[in-house]
Amino acid sequence: METALGTIYDLIWNPLVYVTLISGTVYTIATRAVQIRQLPAMITCLFGRAESKDGTTSFQAFAMALGGRVGVGNIAGVATAIAFGGPGALFWMIATALLTASSAFIEATLGQIYKVKVDGEYRGGIPWYIEKGLGLKWLAVAAATVAVLCYTTLIPGVQSSTIVTSLDDAFGIPTWISGLVLTALTALVVFGGTKRIAHFAQTVVPAMAAAYILLAVIVLVMNFQAIPEVVRLVVSSALGMDAVYGGMIGAAVSWGVRRSLYSNVAGVGEGGFAGAAASVTHPAKQGLVQAFSVYIDTVLVCTATGVMILTTGAYNILPEGRAALTENLPGVEPGAAFTQVAVDTIAPGVGLGGGIVAVAIFFFAFTSILSYFYYGVTNIVYLTGSARGILARIVQVAVLLAVYLGTVRSTELVWMMGDIGYGLIAWFNMVAIALLLPIALKALRDFERQQKQGLNPLFDPAAAGIKGATFWESADAPVTASINRL
Repeated sequence: METALGTIYDLIWNPLVYVTLISGTVYTIATRAVQIRQLPAMITCLFGRAESKDGTTSFQAFAMALGGRVGVGNIAGVATAIAFGGPGALFWMIATALLTASSAFIEATLGQIYKVKVDGEYRGGIPWYIEKGLGLKWLAVAAATVAVLCYTTLIPGVQSSTIVTSLDDAFGIPTWISGLVLTALTALVVFGGTKRIAHFAQTVVPAMAAAYILLAVIVLVMNFQAIPEVVRLVVSSALGMDAVYGGMIGAAVSWGVRRSLYSNVAGVGEGGFAGAAASVTHPAKQGLVQAFSVYIDTVLVCTATGVMILTTGAYNILPEGRAALTENLPGVEPGAAFTQVAVDTIAPGVGLGGGIVAVAIFFFAFTSILSYFYYGVTNIVYLTGSARGILARIVQVAVLLAVYLGTVRSTELVWMMGDIGYGLIAWFNMVAIALLLPIALKALRDFERQQKQGLNPLFDPAAAGIKGATFWESADAPVTASINRL
């Protein structure tokens, strides 16, 4: 089975690495580097109030998307990229994030443009902008079906598997016990609906990201003398100029791009699902917010992990020490073990690394699981028209089952299934946003035109030359509401 899955993995991901880099570059040029030019506006939009009680705030949508982005990929995935791609993989992770933040802007803007209101909540994302923007209903149905399958069965196990193995290694908690507890905690939140997930993410995600970055700062301060050499090593090995890692430039690019995409999922479409839930006055506002979440995920959190590993010398135990390390920490994804070694340098001999990293993994991965549930239900809403039908309940059960099964499957199988799931969704989304780029650019120009006039941008699809944005033409739209108040 794993051989067959490996073949599927290669077919999906080998070309996707290049598509990700090329599309990110094209979108950066087309938007005139919106992800850099509009950085001040990103901060402003992030803390905007909800324009309707039916939607979430921009910050809550940001937190939900970041909850899906910040997961085990930020701890285990980063170090795995360094282990197999060399230190230069960290450079390419960051470079990919800077480019694909433009992809996140486009997919979230499109998610807002073509969103709908169902059961008193805003929903949108890949299938909606495929149907409404491209007029391809059959492709939208196929995309939604694949997304439901992936978010409810293939992807959640990556997070739950890493949670239970790290808790077992750090605290000796049997995986079957932590698996049951994790499944029960997931049920408590997911049965509460979108608002409960949004409020949970709003509270937990910023705190966990800040705490992890603070931990990285402590490690860096303790190893400050190694920082210049690490920077030189990362850049030189990324560009093939290092004597030791010069021959790994291909692996550095490949692993850097793959793990960046897996971590921040810019271009996969998650930003469109989460971004559509927000109540804003203009789609581009949420596009900017989702682009900013890529920076938090990769440029801050992933870089924190990578620099901790490299400055403490944890990477130097490879490859000879890898077998001994994983024997001492059985079942742990090697990357997580490397991060534990790095954190252990804070208090050598005490063994803090295992516990601290296990707690970080729990919160990072748990919020990812909740975001996956939301994305799965959102696609069920597209297929059935409601989040309250029998299929939505099946999704709830499927996610809980996938969470538990992920705790008893082999780590290699779980990660491969998760990668395949992300890759399948990414192909649907990348084709769609490439075809819909002109629509996103129209929305961006409309936003920036009003921005230059000193206005709070309001979206009128007719004025922007955009068709099919039915929500924005309804009485629920912030534009209509603003006009009615005059």
